Amino acid sequence: MIDPKEFLEFGQKFHGHKCPAMPMGLRVGAAAMNALGVERAKDGQLIALIELGDDHCATCFADGIQVITGCTFGKGNIKKLHHGKWGLTLINRATGKSIRVVPKAEVMLQNKSSEFMQNYRKKGIPASQVPENVVEPLIDMVMNAPDDQILSIGQIFTQAVPHKKESFEGFVCDSCGEMTVEGYGRPLGNKKVCHPCYEKQFHQN
Repeated sequence: MIDPKEFLEFGQKFHGHKCPAMPMGLRVGAAAMNALGVERAKDGQLIALIELGDDHCATCFADGIQVITGCTFGKGNIKKLHHGKWGLTLINRATGKSIRVVPKAEVMLQNKSSEFMQNYRKKGIPASQVPENVVEPLIDMVMNAPDDQILSIGQIFTQAVPHKKESFEGFVCDSCGEMTVEGYGRPLGNKKVCHPCYEKQFHQN
């Protein structure tokens, strides 16, 4: 069983500040892993589909998911679906077994109405500057509440998992001289260039 409390301190160091959203990512990720009976991904064993978008509150949730599941943007086994929601679908690549877990709406509303959000974050104060006595009760609630009090845990289902093939091929851009992954190159006259150099030349013309 994965215990999210064992990842809190590291998660906060990785994330950079204390807030309730990153710990919620820990709880959601742990619940999904425990339901599937899987360990933290050292390589690409798991795939995380997170429903976050961009430029909205509580996207810190994603860092909790990365920390606890081992699904990271560097490994390429986490993807944002841009639904503007906080759901996670976790997939076991070996079996296709999958599960969706999402924080309960009432818990998210409680966080949104808290002093942390109303008196600090919504007024533009960075989370790192919020007093600990304001944020710690929220973190304690998220980390210590029973799963059924704060999470909606779906049923396990099976889905097709796309084959992942990494590219080890590359080339040096004839324009900027920087290393570029094969497949991202563009022909420019008798040269082979990276996408930014291609776009730059295109806009100049």
